[in-house]
Amino acid sequence: MAKKFPFFKQHDAMDCGATCLRMITSYYGKSYPIEHLRDITHLTREGVSFADIGEAAEKIGIRSLAVKLSFSQLLNEVPLPCIAHWNQEHFVVIYQVKENEITIGDPAKEILKLSKAEFLQSWAVEEIEGIPNGILLLLEPSPEFYTSDSVVETNSKSNIFKYLLPYKRLIIQLLLGLLVGSCIQLSFPFLTQSLVDTGIQHKDIDFVYIILIASVMLFIGKLSIEFLRGWILLHIGTRINIHLISDFLIKLMKLPVSYFEKKMTGDLLQRISDNHRIEQFLTSSALLTFFSFFNLVIFGFVLSVYSLKIFFIFLVFTALDILWLFYFMKKRRLLDYKRFEQMSANQSQLLQIINGIKEIKLHNAERQKRWRWEYIQTKLFRINIQFLATDQYQRAGANLINEIKNISITIVAAKLVIDGKLTLGMMLSMQYIIGQLNSPLEAFVSFIQNWQEAKISLERLDDIQNSQQLEDIGEFHTHIPENQDIIFENVQLKYGGESSPSVLKNINLVIPHGKTTAIVGTSGSGKTSLLKLILNFYQPTKGTIKIGGTNINQIKNSIWRDQIGVVMQEGFIFNDSIEKNITLGTDFVDQKKLIQAVKIANIQSFIESLPISYATKIGDEGLGLSQGQKQRLLIARAIYKNPNIILFDEATNALDAYNEMIIMDNLNDFLVQKTVVIVAHRLSTVIHADKIIVLEDGEIIEEGNHQTLIQSKGAYYHLIKNQLELGQ
Repeated sequence: MAKKFPFFKQHDAMDCGATCLRMITSYYGKSYPIEHLRDITHLTREGVSFADIGEAAEKIGIRSLAVKLSFSQLLNEVPLPCIAHWNQEHFVVIYQVKENEITIGDPAKEILKLSKAEFLQSWAVEEIEGIPNGILLLLEPSPEFYTSDSVVETNSKSNIFKYLLPYKRLIIQLLLGLLVGSCIQLSFPFLTQSLVDTGIQHKDIDFVYIILIASVMLFIGKLSIEFLRGWILLHIGTRINIHLISDFLIKLMKLPVSYFEKKMTGDLLQRISDNHRIEQFLTSSALLTFFSFFNLVIFGFVLSVYSLKIFFIFLVFTALDILWLFYFMKKRRLLDYKRFEQMSANQSQLLQIINGIKEIKLHNAERQKRWRWEYIQTKLFRINIQFLATDQYQRAGANLINEIKNISITIVAAKLVIDGKLTLGMMLSMQYIIGQLNSPLEAFVSFIQNWQEAKISLERLDDIQNSQQLEDIGEFHTHIPENQDIIFENVQLKYGGESSPSVLKNINLVIPHGKTTAIVGTSGSGKTSLLKLILNFYQPTKGTIKIGGTNINQIKNSIWRDQIGVVMQEGFIFNDSIEKNITLGTDFVDQKKLIQAVKIANIQSFIESLPISYATKIGDEGLGLSQGQKQRLLIARAIYKNPNIILFDEATNALDAYNEMIIMDNLNDFLVQKTVVIVAHRLSTVIHADKIIVLEDGEIIEEGNHQTLIQSKGAYYHLIKNQLELGQ
């Protein structure tokens, strides 16, 4: 089935569209890396649309057509595979359609066979004349698809073992310990045989004592080796985990802001867990499985020397045991996915209840929210019951096979002893050997499961390790042109693909050096997006941005942003002291600049009224601040840098009129000869700007100063009129 119906699991919550396209291309015989498909589908935090997937398919030579049709039409007329819109929030690949069974590839789960009722429940979006209809994206490869070159998929899977190389000495010690430990374990069955066949049979108590003392000494030696092995594995594992996460964070920090705005926070945190999972796989699962495999070979060989017949019986029942485990593996995986979904929903619901408790109490919504949580618990309970039942069936079957195996071996061994082909000591030795063989087999099955999980983790980490969207890589100007204007030339910006709306359109703008430029407009007009382009958080879809005559992309981001002080709408306060929050990015605190910053931001008196003043911890884990206090702190942070360029994005919208007036007065002297860009809804903060830009639906519709724009009685005039009641 895997060959006929290719399957790939989505790495992130919003990856389903790109992953479905990956399955389609694989079905037709070509392989594309998920990173490339994400790029051409223009994946955002909201995911992708059918139009985005269709455009991406066309780019790689697959014709696409979005349709709405009935199940009957899907059954009789639609070429497969195709992509279906699922539960109005997800995408799946439809591989095969029969009257009462539909085979789909769900990137969040796996290849599934659904009944018609189950399929329609998730696919149908509306009824037309009483017939359920759903949405499909029909896909058909063109000759161009087969003749074009595939994008080479780079991966770092082979590189994970590089983390073991610095510990070659310790690994050699582990291997030597393995060899010695295996030899010690191998001696126990022979000691048992000698104890029974020589000591007990000949009634030689001195020989029995010697064997027992030898067994105790060997056991102590084995215990010591295992103790040392545990410490070595702990040492290697801890070091590898630190290196993995450190390398991950180094690469993560080099990615542009646009990457983080496309990712869910949970997806990024999952990758931290993935690093730990890989460390566990390398140090525990992989190495211990190697040890187990070594023991399996040695003890298997000894068992075959004792009796080929018993060895064959052991192999047959072991194969049955493994097949039985694999039979349940798929069902357990499906239940795991379902349980994970419900546990995530449960956690999300609890967090919403805790974080939104004020709103819940204000609207008397306690019962409503509790019922919602109880509904999730009911679904989780049912899944846990299914999981328990599956686990019991699996264990019962495994125990039955194991008992039949032990009984069969005991009967055969007893007959061989009676026939004189084995001694009683040899029979007891074989029982010990079989017991030792069971553990490596269980470890082998566990290794296969861990490898599947580690493989998914590696693919997720490859998204970041192989990402080409790195900042400050290549040749850049090491200095910024002085006293230069910021120039926008025919700039267009889209956050999504070609079919997505333009956030900014045909922006031609000069932000003069040493002057104050204000940008005004209604919500959603593109003001903040324009600031993000100045900060080089995003690349324009079309057009260029220049600092004087130098393209902004030719200036190193770290150098460019070092010249800019910013107060963004979503400015972040860290769980740290007030001092470190204001002096963010600096190793040494300039007390003179710090005092100047808090004075201008009009927050000095508040800070110095606190018991430990600037050392007071703030953020989620510290002192709670009002929105106005947070905003003043962010203003102080921007001023502390003493930058040449300052960007204010609604920097005073949480302040009362009095504080705003004081801060704006304080800023007047500080902002002299600096390039200032102010975005504001509160127009009283922008009327003194040297230049005012009015944005509407991503376009500049007016430009001038306060007086000229008022006189023209255009959009700016009406904004002013609404807020300041001019023209009454």
